[in-house]
Amino acid sequence: MPHKITDDLMSIRNNGKLSINGHELEVSNLNKILWPATNKKGITKRDYLLYLMSIAPVLLPHLRNRPITLVRYPNGLGGQKFFQKHWDHALPEFVETVRYFSTSNDEDQDYLLCNNLATLLWLGQVADLELHTVHSRIITSPDARGLSRKFTGSEKAIESSVLNYPDFIVLDLDPYIYSGKEAKGEEPQLNLRAFKRTCRAAHSLKNILDGLGMRAFIKTTGKTGLHIYIPIVRNVDYDDVRMFAETLGRYLMQEHPTTISMEWATKKRTGKIFFDHNMNARGKTLASIYSPRAVENAVVSTPISWDEIDSIYPTNFTIKNIPERIAKFGDLWADILLSKTDLHAVLSAEPKRSNSSRWI
Repeated sequence: MPHKITDDLMSIRNNGKLSINGHELEVSNLNKILWPATNKKGITKRDYLLYLMSIAPVLLPHLRNRPITLVRYPNGLGGQKFFQKHWDHALPEFVETVRYFSTSNDEDQDYLLCNNLATLLWLGQVADLELHTVHSRIITSPDARGLSRKFTGSEKAIESSVLNYPDFIVLDLDPYIYSGKEAKGEEPQLNLRAFKRTCRAAHSLKNILDGLGMRAFIKTTGKTGLHIYIPIVRNVDYDDVRMFAETLGRYLMQEHPTTISMEWATKKRTGKIFFDHNMNARGKTLASIYSPRAVENAVVSTPISWDEIDSIYPTNFTIKNIPERIAKFGDLWADILLSKTDLHAVLSAEPKRSNSSRWI
């Protein structure tokens, strides 16, 4: 079946229908350029759908049962951008949703899930150029069986449900080291000096986590920084996870005050690596691994090994070469949910002094 879908995608001139595991998906404007490129042929919607098709076996497990946020560019990068957690029109019958209480809207609402191949390709069809997920899942097995799956009616219902217990501590290392080419008020552009310093900060952080016995997984953000995910048993809620992440950041900053910042004001973090612990809040999303980003050439947020961190650069990874990388190395995050740390055990253990200062 996968080969047939790929063949069908290649044979459709511009508009047509795909048969996907018993579902039918209408596709249109397959030749529309979604990611323009300055020195090469732009990346079309057809290219994007072929990419999603090729990586679906490794991507879908990381998306499944997690509410998603769409980042849509219907007219391609450079056109108008839409953030969507809901769909205002009739959904295809294969797209699953979960209904839960929205604290910002003070009502129950339906949120989108990406639980199957047809939905993944539908996201490509509607020009969802970035695949963002929350850090928690709607299912309780295997490590959250005592938690509620009642998500509706009130904020209290959400707080006592499995959606309030994340699978990960998420740490975002974002360099505020400028290339010198930015316009006034512009965010720092990707540059080698900044990225190398971010990698050194990541090494320091890993050294701390190793001392705590916590396994960490790393990926490029697809833009300027790095994301570090620490899988944890779902017995700690978002508030406590956020506090733990903040403690890690303040410890790292205490060891390296001239290179690490947790300041919210941009001007106060200039020249440093910004350690952002605030992504550890219920409802926050980050780009999934293997998600392209809304930047030139469709650079992909890519899982990397700790051994290769000093030899890679974010622009090395695009939708053009990720399938080949997966074929060669497999999914480096395949066992992330099998590598969980019990945070309660860490907090009750005898503290250990890290040796992270050797890195920065």
